[in-house]
Amino acid sequence: MTEYQSKASVEKVDDQARLLDKGWERTQIKTFTNWINNKLKMKGYKSITNLDADLSTGERLLELLEIIGGESMGRYNKNPKLRLQRIENVNKALEFIKSRGVNLTNIGAEDIVDSNPKLILGLIWTIILRFTIADISEEGLNAKEGLLLWCQRQTADYKPEVNVKDFTFSWKDGLALCALIHHNRPDLLDYNSLDKSNAKENLSKAFEVAEKELNIPKLLDVEDFVDVPKPDERSVMTYVAQYFHAFSAQNKVSNSSRRVGKFADVLAATWEMENDYEKRASELLENIDAMKKSWETAPLGENYNEAKAQFAEFENYKYVTKRKWMAEKREIENLLGNIQIKLKTYNLIPYNPPEGLYPADIDNAWHGLITTEGERKRNLSNNLAEIKDQLRKSFANSANDLQDKINSISNNLSSLGEDSSLEDQLNLVKEYQNEANALQPRFKEIEELNAKCEEAHIEDNMYSIYTPEDIKYDYELVLTSLQKKIAFIENQIVARNVSNLTPQQLEEYTNAFRHFDKDDNNLLNRNELKAVLQSIGVLLSDEEFNQIYSKLIVNPNHLPEDDESVGVPFETYLNYVKSIAEDKTSPDQLREAFKVLAKDKDYVTEADMAAGGFPQGTIDYLKQVLPPKDDIPNSYDYVSFLDAVFGQ
Repeated sequence: MTEYQSKASVEKVDDQARLLDKGWERTQIKTFTNWINNKLKMKGYKSITNLDADLSTGERLLELLEIIGGESMGRYNKNPKLRLQRIENVNKALEFIKSRGVNLTNIGAEDIVDSNPKLILGLIWTIILRFTIADISEEGLNAKEGLLLWCQRQTADYKPEVNVKDFTFSWKDGLALCALIHHNRPDLLDYNSLDKSNAKENLSKAFEVAEKELNIPKLLDVEDFVDVPKPDERSVMTYVAQYFHAFSAQNKVSNSSRRVGKFADVLAATWEMENDYEKRASELLENIDAMKKSWETAPLGENYNEAKAQFAEFENYKYVTKRKWMAEKREIENLLGNIQIKLKTYNLIPYNPPEGLYPADIDNAWHGLITTEGERKRNLSNNLAEIKDQLRKSFANSANDLQDKINSISNNLSSLGEDSSLEDQLNLVKEYQNEANALQPRFKEIEELNAKCEEAHIEDNMYSIYTPEDIKYDYELVLTSLQKKIAFIENQIVARNVSNLTPQQLEEYTNAFRHFDKDDNNLLNRNELKAVLQSIGVLLSDEEFNQIYSKLIVNPNHLPEDDESVGVPFETYLNYVKSIAEDKTSPDQLREAFKVLAKDKDYVTEADMAAGGFPQGTIDYLKQVLPPKDDIPNSYDYVSFLDAVFGQ
């Protein structure tokens, strides 16, 4: 047996069962009556109680079509009394149905007016199919198949308890209806808590929730599913179709709400992005304009530190502030691009920024900033270069002038007039010394100027070859020369006034003084005096020397002996050696001197002369003139020599 033959056989059996059981007809009448009344109620029209009689006038039928057709039926017979008026009304209704693409076969106006129940049920089913179920289309299937496929998809997750195969037996236990509700509105019904074996309770639950929460009228009763061999297909389809429309409307509202909400979110997000763009663009432009104006009045710096501070501030702007602005500019540009992309994505008109906030306006302001920035840097660089050059010149002018003054004093000193008196020369040299001493504060000035140059990292100076160290060194040389010159002239004056000394003796004693005056203070300390006396042949014991030194020393303020102002002056020294020299011309003093040198012997040895500190030339000379001592090797008879010299 083929599938088609099997299906035909089943339908034949069903038709036979329907002929034997008129329950389907009662069910359809009840279902269709409830369906019609639910529609009429929408417009406040009078409901029907007897499907056959109440539709026979055509008036209720036209009202129904007007509601479900969505347009006015025009003029028709209200409360018709005549059969002709009723036929006109019904014909008008049938013509409207035909105009909606429904092919009515074997149904005429007289059949409706004469209250033919089967044809009336057929007409109502045709209307239900066309205006309620025909809109259901799933994958191009017809109305019945489309509605069945929709039910199957809605209940697919509830298998195997729910398995929708038709519009009859698949609905007897009420689980399919509960599954439809739970799938679309799980908040209205707890499917898992149902007693799957209690069909009446499940159907009652579905009817109650559908009517109360979903506004789906109860077209059927529980008994129409449970207490019949087979539920009426058309009645079940009519009732289930209401679920489709309820949930479709709900989904439509949900989708509409979602679309409107999404659209509102898009608009709000775009509006926020646009506001963000305008705020940030305005702020960037304001910052750029403020920076340009600040540079117009900003100082360049009058000295190096101020100029360097201005330059440092400018560099900080470049590496901190400007980079932030650069990043902000790029982000603003990207933000505007994102706004336009978002608007285009949702087919909205492009965004036009307010006047003055276009990308071109920002670019123009940025280029203006770059130009002003370049000018600012050039001004700062030129100012800093000028300040550095001025520092070079300031140092050079001071250093060159100081060196010139030192050179002038040195030249004056070297060209001291020999024709003038010693006193005049001494006065001039002291004047030069005063001039030199007056230059001392100038060194602090050039050191400060040099420090400023070093602070400015100036390593070369084309305006001067001198450094503070160079000038200081030369200055100290000149001071030493002046001090020596004053001491020399003063000693010359003293020497000039000393009598009873030959010029050779005066020269010898003067040279010895200058040689051992190591610190050039024209004073001989203890060690210096001892060395001078030994060099000119004055030999004293430590006790004798200490006595002589204490007599000759000048220390009016009782300072320590190591103080530079304590010592034996040249004039005192010269008078002392003059007295020694005068004593040397006395025979008795010479004999006493030789006796001391010979350690009380009447002869002197070469070792005695060496111990006396004589130069080798003096020793050699004495060895030639002193006669040898008899019987004593390397000894010389100074007694007989002095007797012969002085004629004793």
